[in-house]
Amino acid sequence: MTATADTSPTGLRGRVEHVVRHGPGGPFRERSWRSPLRGPWLTSVLALVLLVGLLVLIVTGLLSYAAYDPRLGGSNEQTPGRGALAFFLFTWPTSPAWLYRVNQGTHVLLGIALVPVVLAKLWSVAPKLFEWPPVASPAKALERLSILLIVGSILLLMVTGVMNVQYDYAWGFSFYTGHFYAAWVFIAAFAAHVGLKLPVMVRSLRSRSFVAEMRVSTKDTVAEPRDADHLVSPDPLPATMSRRGALAVVGGGSLGLLALSVGQSVDPLRPTALLSPRGQSYGDGPNDFQVNTTFGETRIEPAETGSAWRLTLVGPSGTVVLRRDELLSMAMVSEELPIACVEGWSTSQRWTGVRLRELAALVGGADEESVFVESLQKGGAFSTHTLSGRQVRAARTLLALKVNGVDLSLDHGFPARIIVPAAPGVRNTKWVRTLVFGGSA
Repeated sequence: MTATADTSPTGLRGRVEHVVRHGPGGPFRERSWRSPLRGPWLTSVLALVLLVGLLVLIVTGLLSYAAYDPRLGGSNEQTPGRGALAFFLFTWPTSPAWLYRVNQGTHVLLGIALVPVVLAKLWSVAPKLFEWPPVASPAKALERLSILLIVGSILLLMVTGVMNVQYDYAWGFSFYTGHFYAAWVFIAAFAAHVGLKLPVMVRSLRSRSFVAEMRVSTKDTVAEPRDADHLVSPDPLPATMSRRGALAVVGGGSLGLLALSVGQSVDPLRPTALLSPRGQSYGDGPNDFQVNTTFGETRIEPAETGSAWRLTLVGPSGTVVLRRDELLSMAMVSEELPIACVEGWSTSQRWTGVRLRELAALVGGADEESVFVESLQKGGAFSTHTLSGRQVRAARTLLALKVNGVDLSLDHGFPARIIVPAAPGVRNTKWVRTLVFGGSA
């Protein structure tokens, strides 16, 4: 006799009731998770690392947003609906010159190094992600909502952040805008989750000695006692790795990623930056350093950078038009200043040019609170920018004509580019043609 599925109301109702009561099976079954390593203590060790690391990422990320000076409008502003989320904004300083370089380098390098820790933490709490029933009480609902938001937002930030470092923009939204709003979702969920789980983390860390646990061999590794959060398997398999080994794998992964990335922010280690698409991108001779946007990628006609090029200055007292040789005849200064990009790479070079505040004085713009910078580049996010009055008046802000003693290459912005101390690299506009003091986009 051939068996047939029970499609009667009673049979179907019974199966539905079974799923509602016991879950749909697979990962929703508690006994599906059998690693003896998984438990409150290991989860709490990973959580402690993330608690410190993610707080640093939050602070450096918000500082990076402030460095873009979105209040100046125009291309500086990519989050017009931010409202109260920008309560922390302040006028970004120009000293020390390495401020943005260290801040953004820390943000990107730490973010990359924490990827294995985040993945390990998600593995350690996987049973919680599939817990059944999904909501058993209001407190449990709040906890699961915080988990949903924190996991979703951190994965979005992590994936898009790594893709941004690799200049891979496969998504259909602005990285800058998406990263900002996703970060605030993460911050809110992170704060709620820490508030809910911090006492559990502290108790778990105190439950056993870290030093003693690091001495336990694989053969002596057993599951922790059953816990209220059901992280510990009710039917654990024999251990194939100690907790010491698991932490070594995670830590080794983090150190490996860091070692292959840190060269993008430390000039002498540049050849080791194998994970950075700009780590191996050089120019020629004294122009031998990273190029974000090459001259060939713009729509600038070569003739526009030749003898016909003019710099136009506009200010309260009128307009002045200068040839490049006239700029070279002005008082020239040289400054050792870094360029640091939001993607994490940075470099320090010696720039020579005219102080921006001296150019401002030619058109009565020395006291203006902004300057609108326009490039020969046509369209795109890099064609215009606005600098603050503080940046204009800074003694080390230059309209650079040379780098390391020679003319700028076309890729580095010939015939002239802006160099601002402590500013994001995107504010160092290349192929400058117009400066409007007191103007904005």
